[in-house]
Amino acid sequence: MAKFVFGLSQSLDGYVDHLEMQPPGPVLFRHFTEWVRDLSGSVYGRRTYEIMRYWDEDRPEWGAEERDFAAVWRRQPKWVVSRSLKSVGPNATLVEDDIEAAMRGLKAGFAGEIEVAGPDLARSLTELGLIDEYRLYFRPFVLGRGTPFFAGPRPPLRLVASDPIGEDAVRLTYVPA
Repeated sequence: MAKFVFGLSQSLDGYVDHLEMQPPGPVLFRHFTEWVRDLSGSVYGRRTYEIMRYWDEDRPEWGAEERDFAAVWRRQPKWVVSRSLKSVGPNATLVEDDIEAAMRGLKAGFAGEIEVAGPDLARSLTELGLIDEYRLYFRPFVLGRGTPFFAGPRPPLRLVASDPIGEDAVRLTYVPA
């Protein structure tokens, strides 16, 4: 059975506005590349998926690290939960109806980790009791606004690990209590 993991970089004040955040440093970027490489797939909400579509096409300004991330991201299966999108890109499946059944089917049909990407989607899956682990990557800046990591009330959690990642990030790993 797969494990659903909600993990995102966030500011010290708890926001995940990736259009406003500073890009990750090289060590954190490699960490995310390796995580994505090992995933069984990713489940995206519409907004996060649209941001991640950036990786669908090569860009001339990319270095080797960005090309590597794009390659591992492109080849992994993606499921996009949206009622407003009519189509999704390569290696992606649109999930429009009966989200709970679809997500339970993914968990039952796969092994390993499946990333849950997007605070609103994570809130919905938390309410359904489907998130198995939360990974909060704190980075040394304050946004003061944006989308909070927890889009709804914080569920009861138990800390299971804390790890420095590179020079400027700390990952806190929680499981439901």
